[in-house]
Amino acid sequence: MIVTPTNKSVTELEGLHLFHADISNCSMRVRMVLAEKELPWTSHHLDLRKKETVTPEYFGIHPKGLVPTLVHNGVVHIESNEIIEYLDETYPDPPLQPEAERERDEMHAWLRTATEIHVPAVKTLIYTRKIGKVLHKDEAADAKYRSLQRDPELLAFHSRASTGVGLPTEQVDKAEATLLRLFDKAENELAQHEWLVGDRFSLADISWVPLHFTLIGVDFPFNRYPHVSAWAEAIRERRSFREGVLRWCDKF
Repeated sequence: MIVTPTNKSVTELEGLHLFHADISNCSMRVRMVLAEKELPWTSHHLDLRKKETVTPEYFGIHPKGLVPTLVHNGVVHIESNEIIEYLDETYPDPPLQPEAERERDEMHAWLRTATEIHVPAVKTLIYTRKIGKVLHKDEAADAKYRSLQRDPELLAFHSRASTGVGLPTEQVDKAEATLLRLFDKAENELAQHEWLVGDRFSLADISWVPLHFTLIGVDFPFNRYPHVSAWAEAIRERRSFREGVLRWCDKF
């Protein structure tokens, strides 16, 4: 998705510039694709723990204040799964999308699902089980966020998550049930072939392996998914995983 920034400084940037965060699974996707393509890029790392995305300057680049943001020759791209597809189409070697139309449709379905569940499932579970436990309530920071954020889904999430009480149990249970159902599907697919879509590593795998990596940190029951575990282990051996994930998240 291309957006017009109000912070015009980024329109002067040449080449590939990535605004990203170490522990952001969405950032991991883009860093992995950049590594798969062996593309040179300029890092603009933002520390989520220090709320470095919650500034007028960054909201002027990304209207939701999220990471990642890719700026390519002054053009601003947001939404990680759209960014990785853009990179694959702009730099098609090596290709990361299936050739067959049916398999390409399956890949797009995995990408759409990963986007749709980000806040209601992934963010909910990770925040409840890990991040929320180490973040201290900060009235001033919360007020600043509310003054900048205009997205209703994110406002609703953070208004509940920052109360100090935590998210409702039914919301957390629903998040876990959603993820269990989707990893059940992934397990079935990976029992039949090497990757999520057929026998070729693709953007679908790049989109989903960061979820596996971050959910391990909140004790998600991957022991019930032997094929998913083997798939994730195979990806860990790729240079793109070391460069796009482990290099940035060695302490996570």
